[in-house]
This record gives sequence, C-alpha cells and structure tokens, in this order.
Amino acid sequence: MAQKNALDSIISLAKRRGFVFQSSEIYGGLNGCWDYGPLGVELLRNVKDAWWKSMTFRDDIEGVDAAILMHPRTWEASGHVGQFTDPMIDNKTSKARHRADNLIEDYITRLRNKNKNLEADEIERRLGEVESPEDYYTIIMDAGIPDPVSGTTDWTEVRNFNLMFKTFIGPVEDTSAVVYLRPETAQGIFVNFKNVVDSSRQKIPFGIAQIGKAFRNEINTKNFLFRTREFEQMEMQYFVAPGTEAQQFEQWREIRLNWFFGLGMKPDSLRLKPHDKLAHYANAAVDIEYQFPFGWGEIEGIHSRTDFDLQRHQEYSGKKMEYVDASTNERYVPYVIETSAGASRSFMAFLCNAFSEETVTDEKGGSETRTVLRFSPRLAPVKAAVFPLVNREGMPELGEKLYKELQQNFAVQFDDKGAVGRRYRRQDEIGTPYCITVDGQSLEDGTVTVRERDSMQQQRIAISNVRHYLLDALM
Repeated sequence: MAQKNALDSIISLAKRRGFVFQSSEIYGGLNGCWDYGPLGVELLRNVKDAWWKSMTFRDDIEGVDAAILMHPRTWEASGHVGQFTDPMIDNKTSKARHRADNLIEDYITRLRNKNKNLEADEIERRLGEVESPEDYYTIIMDAGIPDPVSGTTDWTEVRNFNLMFKTFIGPVEDTSAVVYLRPETAQGIFVNFKNVVDSSRQKIPFGIAQIGKAFRNEINTKNFLFRTREFEQMEMQYFVAPGTEAQQFEQWREIRLNWFFGLGMKPDSLRLKPHDKLAHYANAAVDIEYQFPFGWGEIEGIHSRTDFDLQRHQEYSGKKMEYVDASTNERYVPYVIETSAGASRSFMAFLCNAFSEETVTDEKGGSETRTVLRFSPRLAPVKAAVFPLVNREGMPELGEKLYKELQQNFAVQFDDKGAVGRRYRRQDEIGTPYCITVDGQSLEDGTVTVRERDSMQQQRIAISNVRHYLLDALM
C-alpha cells in the first residue's frame, strides 16, 4: 500500500507542477497516451541530451534520424509482421482483456506474498517453457488463476495479438497501401548501415545512435509512463567483427549502467537482470532494471544481436550488407551490440528516484512536510530561481536584472510572490538546485544569498560571480 501511495503522490505532483498530463484529458483521456507539460518537456529533453552527448561525443558513434514510416518489407525482414505478438486472453464475465504472461506473473507475485513459494516456483518453471498460446492457457486453467476484475476463471482461449499499428499511405486504403508505425527505432539504423559506412568512413567497431518515437498497440497499458502506446526510445547499435561481440557486450553493459549512476541513480535502485530465455536474434541479453514503486521494471536492454538483422535485410532487399576491412580485404556481415533505453521510462525512473518527502522545521519552529525532487543538476528542468526578498527598495529591479542575465545561459525562474519559505518549497517540488535571494544587503554590498536544494545550506556570493558559480555547480 505504501508503494502504491508513493506512485500516486508522484503522479499527482507530476500533474500539479506541469511535468505530465493525461492525453486529451478534457475528453476523458486516451488510455496509454500522455502529454509532457512545461517542466516535463525540459526534463525529457535533458535526459535525451545527456544520452545523446554520452553517445555522439565519442569518435566511434554517428547519429541518424530515420523516418517513422518505413517500407513494409522492413518489418517482414525484421520478423515483426510474423512474430511481434503478445498472448491475449479475455475474461467472459468482466470482458476485461489481459496479457496472458502478465496475468500469470502477477499471480506468481501474489503467491509469493502469501509464502506459497513452491506453488509459485512450479508455475514460474512452466512459464519459462511456454512455446505457444495454448501453453499459457493450460497454465492459467491448471492453476485456477482468477480474473482480477470479476474473480472468475471464465476465460477465452489465448491468442496472439500483433502489436504494430497499421495505417495506409496514399489515397487508397487497400493491402497494397499498408504501412506500419514503427514499433522500434532499431530497424531505421540497420537499413541505413551501408549509407552511414559510405558517408562517414567509419571503421569497425563503430555505432549508430538514434532517438525517436515508437508505437506499440499494447493489450494493457499500466503504471503511468511505464507501459504506453506511444513512447520514445534512445537506441544505439554498435557494429563489431564476429568473434568480438562477447567482449563488447560486457563493456557496453558497464558503460550503460554507469551512465544512470552518473546522473544520480541510487546504487540500490538499479540491478542487472540477464535474460533467462533469449530472443531469436540474440546470443546474450541483459536488462537494466529500476526499482519503481510498483516493483522492478526494465528501463534499458543491452543485447548481443549477432548478425541476424543485417543478414535478414540483405536477404529481403537483395542489397549487400557486408563490411570490407580495407587493411585486410576481409568481408563479413558485422555482429551488433544494441543498447536500447526507453526515454519515457528513463524519465519516469529519474522522476521516481528524485522524489522525496521529509519532515523539516518551518519558519515558526513547527514541523512540515517538504516535498523535493533531488534531480541531478544536469537533469533538473529549472537550474536556478531568483527571489527578491520584498517588492520594494529596488530589490525587484536588481533581481529582474540578475534573472535576465542568467537566462542567457540557464533555464531560470523569477518568483516574487509569497514568503521566501514558500518560494523555496515551490522550487523544491520541481527540483531546482539553487535559489538566489536578493535582499537589503544586496543593495549595500552587491552580494546575494545562494541556497542549495538538498542540504538547504546558504552562502553569500557576489552578484558578479553568480553566473560562474552556477556554471561550476551545474557541470
């Protein structure tokens, strides 16, 4: 219950302070779709910028931005048309629709919470051996798993449901005009492999990075931004010589884990979870999971994809996807190490990681709850706020002048409404690292008070040094 309340508090704060809104809320909302508000777009942009710089500031990684709509043969080659499915089951009483594997996993969790571990272990073993929709149905019926809505076991058969959104290109809506909204950004990288090699003259090993929207017609969306129908991915495909993929996989696993730690993730909030069952294209895979209020959930996957994707596109397109080593004249189709992070999920993880409620002493000596988002300064949507202590004696004018100067380098807010303590609390709630107060002493000696968000410690510095102070503190 405490975990559920924590997520509810985060979602409430996200709406109240302009991070995330329900899509089309005035019309009742659209399930599985969310809008980013004024602070949300800044936080999301900062997450993406941090990722982009970590990738493309290297000499061995190039960037692309592929189209969302791609030739439908792309998705036949990748296997999405035939295999990109989830097992779906309906309850006849409640009409509720579920992913069969999630239904079983949630039941296993409930069993473990009741200390029925042997029963849970057996169901989990059988789940790991599933090969067809019928296998899911057998597990559900044998275990007597009830519908969470109606409590009945009146189930339909399990059938596969393709997650791709289908649309049409051109004026005629027939089978010849069918295209898909991309379910992932990776294929846009693979089909451009030769273009990037030829235009950039990169040598193996090298990578191609991309940030972009993807779309999946999920059976069930849940847990705020964790599972949605429209989302953003931050993907990098690193092309390596066959036989070197194991070493590269290990290196990228550590690089990506340390990226999250470098942006303020708590050490005990992340874990690496190797895949028990590998996808058809992979010879190694591990997820970076974050401990959300609802439990552990994947925020990034690192996969050793072998040469599956390039081989398939070579087969379906008839175009060579070989790399030629100029020094040895060796020809081969490269293997690929993929790092695939969800921008939307990372946004949510950083938001949850930053959220804190603590009891502090108020201005009158009593106690109050302080809500604070402890973002890394690199991610904070607002870097600093400027407060004139009172609206007289030249303080507003001096504060406005400082605010305008800082705006040239930082995302800054100016706030002159209410007691300073309340203004601090407003900035704490949105994660602003530094608050700068212009007071009577500022008019006398040209200094201001700088208050740091996490420690709430204050120090006086010269107004002329504020810009350099923030540049050093926000690095």
